[in-house]
Amino acid sequence: MNVFHVIIFGQIFTASALMGQCASQVISAHSSETPPDNFIGFDAVPDKVVDGSVVRVRYQCSGQCQLAVEVVVSTLQKTDLMVFRRKWKSSRLRDYRIHQVLLRLPPSISYQRDFFNRNILDTQNVTVRGWLGSFKNGSELSTYHSSMLRIYKALQIIPPSERPSKPPTGCPSWSAQLMWQMTSHRIHQCPHESDIIDMLKFPLASTGERFGVIRRFQPFIDRALERTRRHAVTQPSVTLSVWIYLLKWCQKKLCGIIHHVNRKNLYDTVLMQLTNTGNIIIQARKITGEDEAFQVQAMLPLLKWIRLDYYIQNSEVLLETTWDGQTQKHLYKFQDSIHYDDTDGYFVIGGGSYLQGIRGYFGPIRYYRFGTKQIKNQLHSMPTLNELQRIHQECQEIRAFTKAFMQEVNENYLLSPVSRDVCTPDFLRLLGQFASKEKTCTQTWTFETQIKYSTLFQLLLRKEVEIRTGSLNLKDLGSVLFEETVGTMFSVDKAQMKITSQSMAALQESSCLGNHRASLLLATIHLSGLGHSVNHEQGHVYSLIGALGDDRFALMHAGYKHLMGIDGFPKDLEMAYSYYSNIGTQTCIDSSRIYENKQHSTEHIYLNNEEDLNRLTHETKDDFQYLKFQAERGDIESQKRMGTMLYWGQNGVSKDIVSAAKWIERSAMQMKDPSAMYDYSILLMKGQGVKRNYTRAFRLLRKAAAMGSINALNGLGWYHGTVLKDHKNAAKYFEQAALNGSDDGMFNLGIYHLSGMNPDRPWRNESAAFEQFLNASRFGHVTASVEAARYLSMGSLEGVSQDMKRAVILLKKVCERNGHLGFMIREALQAYLQGSWQEAFVKYLLAAQTGLVLAQSNVAHLCEELNLGYECQWRYHNYSILNYDPHPFALLKMGDYYYYHSPGTQEDSLSLAEQAISMYSRAALAGSPQGMYNLVVLAQEGHSLPRSILRFINVSHHDDLDMVMEKILKRCVDMEGEEAVTPCSLALLGLQMGKALRRMTQNGAQLLLAYASLLSVLIFAVVVPLQSSLGNRNPTNARARTSPGSYNGVVVNREQDGIMGRTYRGAWNLRLTMNGEQWLRQISDLAVTASGVCLCAFWTTLLYHLL
Repeated sequence: MNVFHVIIFGQIFTASALMGQCASQVISAHSSETPPDNFIGFDAVPDKVVDGSVVRVRYQCSGQCQLAVEVVVSTLQKTDLMVFRRKWKSSRLRDYRIHQVLLRLPPSISYQRDFFNRNILDTQNVTVRGWLGSFKNGSELSTYHSSMLRIYKALQIIPPSERPSKPPTGCPSWSAQLMWQMTSHRIHQCPHESDIIDMLKFPLASTGERFGVIRRFQPFIDRALERTRRHAVTQPSVTLSVWIYLLKWCQKKLCGIIHHVNRKNLYDTVLMQLTNTGNIIIQARKITGEDEAFQVQAMLPLLKWIRLDYYIQNSEVLLETTWDGQTQKHLYKFQDSIHYDDTDGYFVIGGGSYLQGIRGYFGPIRYYRFGTKQIKNQLHSMPTLNELQRIHQECQEIRAFTKAFMQEVNENYLLSPVSRDVCTPDFLRLLGQFASKEKTCTQTWTFETQIKYSTLFQLLLRKEVEIRTGSLNLKDLGSVLFEETVGTMFSVDKAQMKITSQSMAALQESSCLGNHRASLLLATIHLSGLGHSVNHEQGHVYSLIGALGDDRFALMHAGYKHLMGIDGFPKDLEMAYSYYSNIGTQTCIDSSRIYENKQHSTEHIYLNNEEDLNRLTHETKDDFQYLKFQAERGDIESQKRMGTMLYWGQNGVSKDIVSAAKWIERSAMQMKDPSAMYDYSILLMKGQGVKRNYTRAFRLLRKAAAMGSINALNGLGWYHGTVLKDHKNAAKYFEQAALNGSDDGMFNLGIYHLSGMNPDRPWRNESAAFEQFLNASRFGHVTASVEAARYLSMGSLEGVSQDMKRAVILLKKVCERNGHLGFMIREALQAYLQGSWQEAFVKYLLAAQTGLVLAQSNVAHLCEELNLGYECQWRYHNYSILNYDPHPFALLKMGDYYYYHSPGTQEDSLSLAEQAISMYSRAALAGSPQGMYNLVVLAQEGHSLPRSILRFINVSHHDDLDMVMEKILKRCVDMEGEEAVTPCSLALLGLQMGKALRRMTQNGAQLLLAYASLLSVLIFAVVVPLQSSLGNRNPTNARARTSPGSYNGVVVNREQDGIMGRTYRGAWNLRLTMNGEQWLRQISDLAVTASGVCLCAFWTTLLYHLL
């Protein structure tokens, strides 16, 4: 009996288990709270994932309840992704019911991939689940996880290749279907990812300041690589190889070689620094969160390339230093394992916001994210580096003997050929020109040195007095040598510019003495081939030397080349930012001293534009004298204009701060113009041109603010914050000014957010500060633009992603407003106006290397004026169109070059035509009527116009060619202004006339009228001359022949028949002739009248079609 019971119990248990396995599971979420009469279960459920299948649910509720059926999917990326849900409510108490649900699954999990169903989910699990929850009026609706009872069943997944095809809902075009068939079976692969990264492929000049290259590293796309990287965060295996070239050891305590800043703006692993004794300090963060550092006694040499190989392996750090073929190893073991996450924050090569950099150069830098035992980072991969070292050693020699010469002069030695530091040739001694024959060549200046650097030596001899008095130092000598060399190097045949080797040597000597305008000019000559053969390697060397010298133009030059990726410089926005951030900071400082004589605001005067040249004013010109006359009479606008021109030195007027302040004072003291009152108050507070007087300035500011001056509100904020130290009211005024559009107010309010000086909000708020800086930068505020670019370059601020391109463009705009660049442009313009075109060419050439469009366009113009060759013109026009705001004239010139170029093949012709269209289109979008006209010509030739132009003139795809051309010409006429006759207006008239004639020919009557008009023209051409000839005949002669014969008034009657008969016959013939002429006149008058009517009708009809 017991055995029988056991068998029966086992069968029941097995059946229960099988039923539970095949059917569904019921789970009670809250068994103690579940009413006994609540139940839910699957009555029928599909086994596979099939769209349109039916699920039957059995349920019973003890009260009002809510039920649902859901389908959830799990993929490799997401879990519990709900793709279907159907809810319903039940109010039948304790009533056993069955509800049927039709599953409508998304095509991505139920059908195979086809033209209409392209996004397929790679599902790992599909589950149908149901739940039952209580529902009362006013209570929240239940969910699966908050329900009382839950059931589920896992469905069998059908592989994507075995799924059914979805019935088509439309018919694709033939071309789209063909493209789909060509690409549907393509196997998508992840892009190749390498753990080896070249952080630097091109040399970087580091000035020893807080400007370096920022690099960010992203997680791997490949999952296996990313898992390995994450695992290595606490057990790192990393290798970094860095080449550096030091000119000096750190001038302060520590300088950055490379460092890592995390998202919390804290130093992280790696932190490598140089000391003021040539040693290296390495710091790392441990997994405990603490930092630990050690010092390597390396004593790095100067003027040599050094390779630093840095290895991290768990808790060990190995540093290998290599120079002159010798390697030293330094091993250090931390107490705990090192924490290393290269995706947290950013890395900086050189100086950064918190650390100044080394003074020297960075060579190639290679980073192994997973470490390596064999580093492949050779110096010969950059041939520029060895040439850079050679030139620095040569410059060191030049500086050494120049200092020796100056020292001898200062010690009152007579510098003559018999001096102790000069070698006299033997043949001169033999000639007896020197009394002393006991002098020996024991000093630096050997005879060979004099010959090698003859230009420099002759300059030193000429400047001996200035050197002795101390008025010339080493850098001043370089400037004098540069000016003298530039004055003669371009004085050659205009047909072909040729720069002599002597001039090149003099420029090199000037560069070595610290004049880095010479470095920039050398780089320009080598890169452009201007009067010299092209040598990119030498051009790169002198570009780097100039940038290292912290020269403003050289820094802008290096940043511009990396921004555009031209002349052998790699396109690298991070490297461009490192140079632009330096000159941007200098521009902030320069802008506070813009009133100095060596600075000017940049005036955009294009030499090829007569209107720009005519706009220039001079103190002796009539327009300036008239403006001065009006100002003396008390005209406020004239007084303000005089003050502005004299303060900034605009329109060719010399800068005069004192005179400017007087005119501004006269306009302000009338107390009528708030802007004049504000300007004078600023002069009073700064003490520029007048004696500083805060009290008077404050009174003027208050009055100007009361009269509505927004800038005066900002001035009041500055006065309260700086003078009165009342930061609460200062912040209030700054906020009012910012809200009313003052860029200075926005910037100052950002400073208050950044420093937390506002008593009402005494905390640091970088996000609010960045927003104010960014707003001010849109108005062109210099310092705000630099600050906004800094945040955009790092991307470490919450909510602000890294945008290096935007940061670089912001800084480029700032740098182009530098006062020293404006001064160079002004000097070049003055030289041009005075007829010194070669001097103007050199100055514009130096300014053009900074990327300034104005200078590049003017260089191209001077290349044409000086006959320096078409290549010179093309080069600088091409430079200018690469900028973000090219001048339309340059775009037209480049378009003409492509359009009129004679290609060898038809493919070349099409390619050049497309480039010409691109240039003309950009010119048209920039507002050039000539660009519009050229596009019409190309459209007539059958070329397709770009979509940007079609959108610009609001053309739809339904418009025909005539409509497109008409809209372009109408826009062109609008651009040309009020001129009476222009090319576009004539072309538009011709186009509209042609359209009107074509419309007329479509109607039979109007076509007949057109032919009649042509016939009328012919009639006019025949009849009018005929009428003129008939009118010229004399009728009095005819009448004299028909009258009786007379002689002296006496009538003579001839009785002879013969005579009388002949007379009558002549009279009859004459009468017939007169009648014919009269008839011809009548016929011709009628023809002319009919022709006139016909032509009038024709032109009326034509005007009707035109209008």
